Amino acid sequence: MSLADARGNPVSTHNVSALESYEYAQSLFHGYYGDPVGVIDAALAEDPAFVMGHLLRAGMLITASDACVAPMLRESVEAAENLHFIANERERRHTAAARAWLDGDFSTALRRYADILADYPCDTLALQVGHIGDFLLGRSAMLRDRVAGILPAWDHDMPDYGYVLGMHAFGLEENNLYAQAEDQGRRALDLNRRDPWAVHAVAHVMEMQGRVDDGIAWLTERRHDWAPDSMLSVHNWWHLGLFLLERDRIDDVLALYDRRLRDSPAGQVLDLIDASAMLWRLMLRDIDVGERWRALAGLWQARDGAGYYAFNDVHALMAYLGAGDHAATRDLINALETAARGTSTNAMVTRDVGLPVAHALTAFMREDYAHTVDLLRDLRLFAHRFGGSHAQRDILGLTLVEAALRSRARGLAKTLTAERIALKPASEGNRRLAARAAAL
Repeated sequence: MSLADARGNPVSTHNVSALESYEYAQSLFHGYYGDPVGVIDAALAEDPAFVMGHLLRAGMLITASDACVAPMLRESVEAAENLHFIANERERRHTAAARAWLDGDFSTALRRYADILADYPCDTLALQVGHIGDFLLGRSAMLRDRVAGILPAWDHDMPDYGYVLGMHAFGLEENNLYAQAEDQGRRALDLNRRDPWAVHAVAHVMEMQGRVDDGIAWLTERRHDWAPDSMLSVHNWWHLGLFLLERDRIDDVLALYDRRLRDSPAGQVLDLIDASAMLWRLMLRDIDVGERWRALAGLWQARDGAGYYAFNDVHALMAYLGAGDHAATRDLINALETAARGTSTNAMVTRDVGLPVAHALTAFMREDYAHTVDLLRDLRLFAHRFGGSHAQRDILGLTLVEAALRSRARGLAKTLTAERIALKPASEGNRRLAARAAAL
């Protein structure tokens, strides 16, 4: 007789030990802790026919959004496909979803994960992979609704309920439902205070509302919960850096960059994105960051993942531009142009958003600010399609405002800064930009 996981979802295995390892790996995955891939790899070494083990591994690799894991993802998908004859119906549907992602059809993959949830609303693997997939494609409404659709099937006594609430909190925040998002994030943390995604969701609320002192206190006072052994720690440190930057504490931001964002010779691609985004924001303020750009550009070049995911490519480009590496910039633009000619989901995103953003950033660095404005002012209306959060994509808004200021487009600069102040009236940074616009 086959077993079921801790949430009652059917699994085809009869191996109790493998299933226990699966549960442990999935709990690490939900919390972004430790080495969940290593845990499930050990289980698969013991039981190579453990279908859901291969599919958990595939799901974790999908959420990495990194070209360097594509060979491992292929291994996992093909292993699950080779076990089709023993897999149950849910496992076969997971296999089809992961296959669509591997083939570059991200949209179909996310629809298939949603279909799994419609029949198995307590399938937290389908939920988390779908949730991160929605984030990667900038589907703000689905960040909220994918989770909201399964919440009636859950209650406080079910394992991982806190993680489900944390995902919902982030979805609410990305849809500007800030009070609800903060309440849901705090509920999640009442169930599990070591949920870095829920901490992250509440930090986003404070960022979007301009609650700088609250944000600094929130992250620093809870750092012993979210920072140790967490794959999300660099990103939460980055959020703290945004709050410090808003207070114009430049020395503290640079120290945090050195100690937390780039304190190791390599890292996840998300870590490199955060590093690029922070240095670009400092560059917009004319802050000299020394050799940091060059060191970061070297890490991006070592990954060689251009053309896999446009959001990553744009942040790699920031590092190359900041380092003044014209050859790497040219090669990346060429890779984006090649990717844009394809038929995958990323090809569409690259054509519509990635390449225009790349050209805008390149124009900015050659001081062609008028062309930067021309490219970004309308692009910002649909830039969400290449993924990331509102806070991450605000780098495009900041670049647009700075380009308008430097091109002395006084009317546009005043309009853009007024828009920003209307959204975040407490922001000192927005008021500084508005004062510069008024003084043109």
